[in-house]
Amino acid sequence: MTNATARSDRRISPVFLGIAAVAAVSGWAVWTDFAGQPGFATFLFVTAAWVVSLCLHEYAHARTALHSGDISIGAKGYLTLNPLRYTHALLSIVLPVLFVIMGGIGLPGGAVFIERGRIRGRWRHSLISAAGPLTNVLFAIVCTAPFWLGALDGVPAAFRYALGFLALLQVTAAILNSVPVPGLDGYGVIEPWLSHSVRRQVEPFAPFGLIAVFALLWVPGVNAVFFDAVDALLRSLGVSDFDTYCGLDAYRFWQAPSAYC
Repeated sequence: MTNATARSDRRISPVFLGIAAVAAVSGWAVWTDFAGQPGFATFLFVTAAWVVSLCLHEYAHARTALHSGDISIGAKGYLTLNPLRYTHALLSIVLPVLFVIMGGIGLPGGAVFIERGRIRGRWRHSLISAAGPLTNVLFAIVCTAPFWLGALDGVPAAFRYALGFLALLQVTAAILNSVPVPGLDGYGVIEPWLSHSVRRQVEPFAPFGLIAVFALLWVPGVNAVFFDAVDALLRSLGVSDFDTYCGLDAYRFWQAPSAYC
């Protein structure tokens, strides 16, 4: 592989830059109240920022795999941050966005194919899986920083609510994707430490893990316990239930606005 080819394998994709630009412009529209429909601007801002975080989530997996021994990662285009290069575009982008629209839940999907046979050492395999959720943790820290730093004086309410809802998505993504269910990164962390027989028995269930977790959250009792825990965590970071509720309300611009926001 020539140096020029290697550089092209790592060059940031125009597709990713376009998504980031949509996030920036729509975020500006929410901040300045420039948009004629602030709800639609909030929708664009949160969705685009969420897709950016999905790309960074998968990039973290890919970059960690590259440094762990899978040198095929670059040729697959995973280091360009282009979501169109992912293995399953439906699972990678469409489903996570649908999860947000339907339930206000941040849940990344599977995307990058890593040649695990090239990687030696159980700790490296675990770290590759952990890299994605850790990226969501970092993103959550960035989103909540203005809240726990008390830096929101003068910030427009619409932008505050959008940021609060985006923080909720990152927190739920970090928590849910860390659950040790086949198909999610939490299982990928512990999988290298399981016996071969256990891994073979669990493997057929991996394609359904993501859907199973989402379906479980539709059970009222489970949903209430989960979001009570998420809300408590966000409150400890300065993000109130009111912030996230009004952020979700603005995000769903196609519904009648709540009288509370």
